[in-house]
Amino acid sequence: MNMPLFPLNTVLFPGCILDLQIFEARYLDMIGRCMKQGGGFGVVCILDGDEVGIAPAGYALVGCEALITDFKTQDNGLLGIRVQGGRRFNVLRTELQRDQLIVAEVEWLDEGPEQPLQDEDADLVALLKALAEHPMVEALNMGTEATGQQSLANQLAYLLPFAELDKIDLLQLDDPQQRLDAIQALLDELQGELFA
Repeated sequence: MNMPLFPLNTVLFPGCILDLQIFEARYLDMIGRCMKQGGGFGVVCILDGDEVGIAPAGYALVGCEALITDFKTQDNGLLGIRVQGGRRFNVLRTELQRDQLIVAEVEWLDEGPEQPLQDEDADLVALLKALAEHPMVEALNMGTEATGQQSLANQLAYLLPFAELDKIDLLQLDDPQQRLDAIQALLDELQGELFA
């Protein structure tokens, strides 16, 4: 499967919402093609280089499909789009097109069936509810009700202020229980730093 890549300084997770402002010609063309074909593009996190200008030197080889759910011309004249995270993927090969757009051959990662929330997930569910009240999170209109372990893990990994590399590691984990355990470990680490 071939898909255009949009390297960003962020990690998108399935089911999560991201607002983007598009102004570079290659990405405006890409968005136009995606909308005509009803397809998505791949969001990969930049590890080295910039979001703007030439293709970044390094980016994560795991990413998330972005499906356009809404678009509008913003007050500054730029195109604003809202995307929702779709399937996770690994980048197998990439090709840089003449317009500097990166097109990748990707393989989809397996998503197991959604697992019901467990009693021991209660603290993380409460944390997600608290995050949902933050104005910036509220503005995303994500509907922060966790329907199971997978959606809970994806939303927390996306919304919590973890380092990008930690988020990439979380995105690579197939098992939602492992992802929740890793999130809990990162939270414990954050708390340890706060009270150190």
